[in-house]
Amino acid sequence: MPTLSKPLSEFYSLDKELSQQGTRFTLSAGATFLPPNRILNDATIVIQHGTASLHRNNNHILYGIVQGPVIFGLAAGVSQIHNEYMLTAESDCRGYYLAANETLECLENHQLWREAFYWMGWQTRMLELRDKQLIGTNHYHQIRSTLFMMMEWDAEIRERIGVLNYIQQRTGISRSVIAEVLSALRKGEYIQMNKGKLVSVTRLPDDY
Repeated sequence: MPTLSKPLSEFYSLDKELSQQGTRFTLSAGATFLPPNRILNDATIVIQHGTASLHRNNNHILYGIVQGPVIFGLAAGVSQIHNEYMLTAESDCRGYYLAANETLECLENHQLWREAFYWMGWQTRMLELRDKQLIGTNHYHQIRSTLFMMMEWDAEIRERIGVLNYIQQRTGISRSVIAEVLSALRKGEYIQMNKGKLVSVTRLPDDY
């Protein structure tokens, strides 16, 4: 399995069993994933189709934007999540959620530990990649890696999300610095933007 490939076979095995116990949802862009009486820390959320963003509430740090299929909180029944997070739909989404303890029972009853291990291993690799891009690197390299990442999104997602805002929320770099770098890249015809949205990246210099 390639290092960064999403383990889809394992996802579908998990989805087959978890979906039988979940409460289904269909959401429009901008909606949050759980009703007011449920908290993200104690639930498993499965997005079968659509795109979502994950923020940490206390300082509104943007962890990233992910495209389905994806599972959040698979291990919440084993290791309690202490930080408060918000999961928001960035496009029309469909899927389901269930209590973390029900997920744990399902994994045990259907012996899905191997599939869960593969899925969580992939999530760990994604977090490692994020750390590699953002920790111990200068501002330009953080902006550069984020632009490359945005080009991996579907075009409809890029059309919804402003480049400057996304980079600022993901990296914490000041808006003035980001604007200066983006302006220079546009003048050098390294990137193309339209109304603040990223259209294309031709190539990006190694250094600024």
